[in-house]
Amino acid sequence: MIRNRNSKAARPWKALGLSALAGLALAATALTFLQAPTQAAEEAVNIPPPAIDEKPAAGLQKAVFAGGCFWGVQGVFQHVKGVTKAASGYAGGAADTADYERVGSGNTGHAESVEVTYDPAKVSYGKLLQVYFSVAHNPTQLNYQGPDYGTQYRSTVFAANAEQQKIANDYIAQLDAVKAFPKKIVTTLETGKAFYPAEDYHQDFLERNPTYPYIVYNDLPKIENLKAMFPDLYSDKPVLVMASPKS
Repeated sequence: MIRNRNSKAARPWKALGLSALAGLALAATALTFLQAPTQAAEEAVNIPPPAIDEKPAAGLQKAVFAGGCFWGVQGVFQHVKGVTKAASGYAGGAADTADYERVGSGNTGHAESVEVTYDPAKVSYGKLLQVYFSVAHNPTQLNYQGPDYGTQYRSTVFAANAEQQKIANDYIAQLDAVKAFPKKIVTTLETGKAFYPAEDYHQDFLERNPTYPYIVYNDLPKIENLKAMFPDLYSDKPVLVMASPKS
């Protein structure tokens, strides 16, 4: 059965104020998932790097990607060397509709997105795109990713400038030309769209909830794929948005 993550059964029980009994039931479900082999809904694909990449720039840069649930996309980029911050949020719509409940309706124009702050001296925009297309999501799924359906889960690159737009556009054409995927890439390019951070309980969700059923099944395999496919780029220590409870 396909289940939309925006249903109440799929959200964090603490954020919803569910009873302790409901929390225990969800924990039992998580244990069942953990006892089974992990298999991501979107399989990783080995693809070539972009033929054209960004010119060297001084200082930190930002890139925004949408590829289904932001929990997993954020989790992937938090483990990429050269990334100094990866924040979950919303992009594509207006400021007054940038909240989880309204975005979940699919009528706001927003997509669940991740804003990646990175050091181009350590990781390029093109390399981030390679990770995005190969590990973070499936770019051939139109308006859905795994169990999540709706335009809020669309595959979109929110280019910050003309250079990012050209690099992303050329890379999509390159990947389609060599038939890197069994289907045509449906990722869209959107420019001039602001990014709005998501609610605190969504930040670092994968790192704070590694036994949550949705994370176990859909997202932890993405981290393993990143480690296996990009060993020189993988960092064991994730960059967090929220302060660590141990700090």
